[in-house]
Amino acid sequence: MKKGKKLYEGKAKIIYASSDKNLVIQYFKDDATAFNNQKKSTIEGKGVLNNRISEHILSNLSQIGIKNHLVKRLNMREQLIKFVEIIPIEFVVRNVATGSLTKRLGIEDGTVLKEPLIEYCLKDDELGDPLIAEEHIYAFEWASKKEIEKVKKMILRINDFMIGMFRGVGIKLIDFKLEFGRVKLNGKSEVILADEISPDTCRLWDSITEKKLDKDRFRKDLGDLIPAYTEVAKRLGILHEQSNVTAVNVTKLSSVKKKSK
Repeated sequence: MKKGKKLYEGKAKIIYASSDKNLVIQYFKDDATAFNNQKKSTIEGKGVLNNRISEHILSNLSQIGIKNHLVKRLNMREQLIKFVEIIPIEFVVRNVATGSLTKRLGIEDGTVLKEPLIEYCLKDDELGDPLIAEEHIYAFEWASKKEIEKVKKMILRINDFMIGMFRGVGIKLIDFKLEFGRVKLNGKSEVILADEISPDTCRLWDSITEKKLDKDRFRKDLGDLIPAYTEVAKRLGILHEQSNVTAVNVTKLSSVKKKSK
């Protein structure tokens, strides 16, 4: 698949055109950002790990009927994905209260929610991705009621699956962010899951120690991020245990092994 011109660059990924107008190439960067890009750094190997983890999760979601933009992983840093019109909403799914929710509402950190909480944020970095109500979505026609109802059903299915998947490897799924987009299928517009699902977009805590295995390590200066992301990948069975090598080298070795099978 021939890579074309750069179409878009975000904080964590770059989108390139491909030789097929319906497909684009998504490149995972090593850039780490927090607090609406106020804190920035480059962490070698982060993009490689996020590429592998997101591919694994999206592939598994496809198997349970969740349509998404992933076509295939091309290499260590790139995926071939469907070209979608992104709905300008970030859907935040919370199972446990932490982060901004506790600050806004004075809820005790770590409070387990009785039901998953879905919050909506307008996808706009200049405005700081503000929290919005569902009524705002309809008033400004960012999505239709039919689309949002479909998205909510998909979100609950995704959440159930991911809770079970992570629980099986000793990880609590605290909260996560999802994005959706529109594609043309058989002449009709359909909403599918897009973007990525990785430790950059999820809060993941060890089930026993509650050690943070996600981007909060960068946000809160809790220590090196790469070992935590590598731990998530290993538990999911993406990387094999290796001794005396760096996380990036482990990823390279695993990639070579997978392609040679």
